[in-house]
Amino acid sequence: MMEDTSSLESAPSRMISEPSLTLPVVSALVFIGQIGDMLVRSTLLILRGKVDWRDAIKQMDLLGVGSLPIVFAITFSTGIVYALYSTALMVQYGAGRIVGGTISFSFVTELGPMLAGVAMAARVGSAIAAEIGTMVVTEQVDALRAMAVSPVRYLIAPRLLACLLMAPAIGLVAIFSGIWGGMIMSAFHGVPMPEFLDSARRVVFAADLWKGVFKVVWFAVTVSIVACQQGLVTTGGAAGVGKTTTRSVVLCVLLVFLSDVVLAQILGVTRRV
Repeated sequence: MMEDTSSLESAPSRMISEPSLTLPVVSALVFIGQIGDMLVRSTLLILRGKVDWRDAIKQMDLLGVGSLPIVFAITFSTGIVYALYSTALMVQYGAGRIVGGTISFSFVTELGPMLAGVAMAARVGSAIAAEIGTMVVTEQVDALRAMAVSPVRYLIAPRLLACLLMAPAIGLVAIFSGIWGGMIMSAFHGVPMPEFLDSARRVVFAADLWKGVFKVVWFAVTVSIVACQQGLVTTGGAAGVGKTTTRSVVLCVLLVFLSDVVLAQILGVTRRV
């Protein structure tokens, strides 16, 4: 009798623990499914020209143009600090002639796109999630559905299009402002600007620049879709909007770093002698 009782008492604990183990997997699959559905539907709307361009231009100003000063400040200061450490070390060991190529190649292929992606995750991801989340808790999204207006067409597609169109500009600003900051600091450590630029021209090719811009476009798509998805699943009033915004930024930053690992392997790095 004691064995039967113990088995009965342990059964509920097993029943409770099993769903807790599968819940993260189910949540992840639901998240991936929602992201994929939104991305496909938004892309089709954009390709068919069924996006309100006035709304898209407004979002370009709010999300894209508003991000440029932040991206510039982040990458310019990073270029200064990066050059502060690397230039002094290279000049000390007689490698001053490759300073420009090293800093430029780093910012074109990795530092510029990554810093731009993180800046967009913080600026764009939080703005989109907070705005759409507020519309959800105030039942504005339900009102759109009641009027037979698709939230994907009205909310998601214009923001995705705006991020796509502004991503190249954001990427170029991030790359060249970082190089500019590095060049200015290198000049103070014994590397003349002409020598810096000559080294950069010999090391960095146009294909490298396109790879960096492509990374920024990929990050922009990731940030916009994830932020929209998080905004649409908001619950719990004002507190829920705050949690959604925080979760959106965390997810966007995490996905930017994880996707960068994959993109670096796919795009590859050409070794030059």
